[in-house]
Amino acid sequence: MLKHIGKQGDRKVAIIFREVPGEEHMALVSYPDLMKMEMHDALMQAIESPEGQQSNNLGEAIHSKLFPDGRQMLAALHAEGMLKKVQAETVTVTPAQNATVRLDEMNQIIREMESGADAAKKLAELDADSGYTGKAIRKDDYGREVGSPNESVQRGAATVAGSDADLATRAQAPQNGALDDGAIANNMKAQADRMAAEAKGLLAESERMIKEANEMLGIKEEPKKTRGRKPKAKVADASAN
Repeated sequence: MLKHIGKQGDRKVAIIFREVPGEEHMALVSYPDLMKMEMHDALMQAIESPEGQQSNNLGEAIHSKLFPDGRQMLAALHAEGMLKKVQAETVTVTPAQNATVRLDEMNQIIREMESGADAAKKLAELDADSGYTGKAIRKDDYGREVGSPNESVQRGAATVAGSDADLATRAQAPQNGALDDGAIANNMKAQADRMAAEAKGLLAESERMIKEANEMLGIKEEPKKTRGRKPKAKVADASAN
């Protein structure tokens, strides 16, 4: 879409300055359709030129442009009273196809971009979400983050968290009445068996993690001592006496 062109109601405006210094809620505009043909065409050519489209404010680009009669554009518009100060909120612009925004809202977005506030905010959000510390994440030979549980433990934790829901699903009462004590007891035993199996897996994983941590710290594990049974004391044969 063409930059520096907007609408105020049904009237086309050329936005000469998006903001008036000291009055950020005001803008300086001109009305091309009210100009003489030669002035209108020259102004539109200046707007469409690379200099016009690359400038932040049209007034900066037309300061070095001339009308066909040799007058400097910005000075001529001012001399002929063709510049008008208006409320920025009354002007709408079309930054993209089928998208319109008020000029004062666009000015606010541009100010935030220029100050870097938006970029800083997004960076802070990313840091908060990801817990960024600036340190590289170490991974073991299996691609896991060092110190993190393996997939089986994660699945076990999820299963434990959902165990109540599983039990409720399995213990649904039949349509013809409530569960009897025997059915409830069987459900409780099945749940206890699952929890025991999950606890066994968690215990094995904790031992693996301790071993891995000791290897990283250079701590050698001491071999487990085997305890021998003490020989039973011989009972004296009473018949020997």
